[in-house]
Amino acid sequence: MMYGWYGDGGIGGWVAMALIMLLFWGGVVTVVILLVRGGQPGAWRSYGPPHDDPERILNERFARGEIDATEFNERRAALRRKP
Repeated sequence: MMYGWYGDGGIGGWVAMALIMLLFWGGVVTVVILLVRGGQPGAWRSYGPPHDDPERILNERFARGEIDATEFNERRAALRRKP
């Protein structure tokens, strides 16, 4: 005797359907979270204190004219010597 269109799936059919629903809704929630967090600058950074790259800061100071070429080269060499 057949029940429904495809017969009685038994408990295995219910378990498979529940797992598929969990995967589907988990995927929907993951996509929504990624879309919301992706729109915020710095969303994937750690929550500790910000760590700026010293050479980037040095380059910016040189570009703004705060230090001259001699001081820039000396400081860059000192940064690169540091262990």
